[in-house]
Amino acid sequence: MEKKNTSAKYERLLELFFRAIRGESLSISGIAAEYGVSTKSVTRSMNELKIFLAEHRELVGNAELVYSYGDRCYRLEMDEFLTNKELFALVEVLIGARAFSKEELLKLTGKLKRFSTRRDREKLISLIGKEIMEYPEVRHDCESVTDRLWQIVDCIYEKREISIDYYKMDRSFVTHRLRPASVMFTDYYFYLIAFKTDGNTERPLYFRIDRIKDMVEHRENTGSRGSDFDEGLLRRRSLFMWPGGLRRFRFEFSGPSLQAVLDKLPTAVVVDRYDGKYLIEAETYGDGIIMWLLSQRSWVRVTEPEEFVLQMKNEIKKMLDNYD
Repeated sequence: MEKKNTSAKYERLLELFFRAIRGESLSISGIAAEYGVSTKSVTRSMNELKIFLAEHRELVGNAELVYSYGDRCYRLEMDEFLTNKELFALVEVLIGARAFSKEELLKLTGKLKRFSTRRDREKLISLIGKEIMEYPEVRHDCESVTDRLWQIVDCIYEKREISIDYYKMDRSFVTHRLRPASVMFTDYYFYLIAFKTDGNTERPLYFRIDRIKDMVEHRENTGSRGSDFDEGLLRRRSLFMWPGGLRRFRFEFSGPSLQAVLDKLPTAVVVDRYDGKYLIEAETYGDGIIMWLLSQRSWVRVTEPEEFVLQMKNEIKKMLDNYD
């Protein structure tokens, strides 16, 4: 009988601890009634939890059961809990990114909310509830972006080659065998940055992860196939996920926010300033930079190299022809 009571006591203690972790307010009288024990027994359990937290800070961090005299409840306060402002910022980023299906977004935000206090959780639900209900999903061709993303990350870490069945922009279907190098997020989508399996690291290829229908992992190790590149530099140059070689160029910028340009182009450097204009030098992979430069209206003028200047002129002429 004593062994059974001891087992029930420790089970109750663990339940109370995990309920506190989930942000629940623990009332002595309420817990006593729920478990059919005395309030003294519950108080002893709370004291044991407080002692455990105090003596194991190297394990649990700065955590403490705090008693509120206002509603006569214990609540767990710990540094690992996200504050309302931190959680709100994270959820707003998730909503604005539109990278996940609504189902995945609800699952992610639900898990995040568990790391907030009960009081902060209710406020958060009130603030973001309508945004989540009206969340505009982006169409995906894979069943789960998070599952596919982690599968690719695992292959990058293990340096394994992969084969993917991929839907192109025109909805045609192709198969590629690749050496995955990195993943990035930009403009609503996660992208795989990869190279062909012939060892060429001069020109990366970009694939929207949500368009990867199927994927096969191979035993071949990419580390033995000459995949020698600077991942940090690759990511700074791979901004627009558009195919093409490395492009080095200069352009004048006369717009109101130089910082916005430098933030958008991590490789950008201001090399001169004159007549209210900044001369900027940068480098990126592919032709996606053309679309971004054109989006900057008359604030931008490409100055070199000459072939890029001609390319920009031709593109602008085509745009003007659309309005004839």
